[in-house]
Amino acid sequence: MSTIERKISEPSVFQRVDASKAPVSQTLSRGIRILEILADAREPLTIDELARSLDLHRSIAYRLLRTLESHRLVERDAAGKVSLGARMAALATGIAHDLQSAALPELTAIAGDLGMTCFLVVLDQDECITLASVEPRHAIASVVQRPGARHSVLLGAPGKAILSILTPAEWPDGASARLRDEVAEVRERGYATSHDEVIRTVQSVSVPLSLRGRRPAAIAVIHVGTGLGPDVIAARLTRSVESIREALAG
Repeated sequence: MSTIERKISEPSVFQRVDASKAPVSQTLSRGIRILEILADAREPLTIDELARSLDLHRSIAYRLLRTLESHRLVERDAAGKVSLGARMAALATGIAHDLQSAALPELTAIAGDLGMTCFLVVLDQDECITLASVEPRHAIASVVQRPGARHSVLLGAPGKAILSILTPAEWPDGASARLRDEVAEVRERGYATSHDEVIRTVQSVSVPLSLRGRRPAAIAVIHVGTGLGPDVIAARLTRSVESIREALAG
């Protein structure tokens, strides 16, 4: 399973600590990598798959998993496959708690109105990370977007929406000329679209959420096909963005 490359950029919202100069705990680092790999995965993984992703012996990976499992950060199903545990969701609610509280009613309303999974993402250095997600209650089929899922900010509609409210100097390295042109269009029309970029066959529409003193964010929906045009979807998202701003301002 491939992982997203993490790059160090010039001082900006993407700045990282140079791991070669900072003391680190190898065991803790490996445990965190397990959580990141599970968050990126679209399905539970076996211990052997995790061990290969970490380039570790199975016995070492197993000990790390047992520790995470004891803290309810991961869990195993009847087949022994591993996924993120319920405790991770509880920890995630502490991140930008007021933003999530303001956004959740709007995400729920959008999911119900459009019949699509709606989610809130924020910028985490050079990646988009999902903070909250709501699936439609009565849809025949919907795409799952788990909280904690992350992908490069250079990919997908949420990434483009977030890039549209950043200055070019704040962008991470690796942005293509095509992406820069797409983001310029996003700035003009107010929303971003993507198809088959982060998840195969899945389409997305996203609107930026810029809040003073907070990290850049966006709300988005994902679907595999709909009769609604992206402009109609974006208009619905934009109304919720304004409601979220008003709730946080009050």
